[in-house]
Amino acid sequence: MQYASGTYFCVSVFWQKCMYQRILVPVDGSATASRGLAEAIALAKALKAGLRLVHVVTGVPTLYPPLSASAVQTLLDQLRSSGESILHDAMTTARDAGVAVDSRLIEALGAEAGERIIEQASAWPADLIVCGTHGRRGVRRILMGSDAEYILRHSPGPVLMIRAPETSERG
Repeated sequence: MQYASGTYFCVSVFWQKCMYQRILVPVDGSATASRGLAEAIALAKALKAGLRLVHVVTGVPTLYPPLSASAVQTLLDQLRSSGESILHDAMTTARDAGVAVDSRLIEALGAEAGERIIEQASAWPADLIVCGTHGRRGVRRILMGSDAEYILRHSPGPVLMIRAPETSERG
């Protein structure tokens, strides 16, 4: 009987210390990110973990003709406002599911979103990143880049990638 209680103790300590307790979830308002959020919520509920939602405001794309300073500021304000709305909706979804959650709106002016997500995962520190991915392949991935791929390659810890539903478009 002593062995059984000792085994129970070891299993209990393993689950308490080794399982994911801090799950970071990048959100951008897309259906793919929403699938990642849903999976993260399910994991957080099962593991009694907390979530940190991250939305990254990326820089204004280079436009021709160039925008005036006031137009650029207006666009950045709109991007921030949109990000706050995305985070609010995602936080409401997590809270409604009974999951502890907080959020960060991060500006990545001059950097890629994936870089800022990795910085946040290291600084918090996250035990797991749950990330939606479009699953782009070939030329589309080369031309458009992939924040999910960057996160996977540079993450300080485990990453769970949630793929978008298959579409008829191949690339």
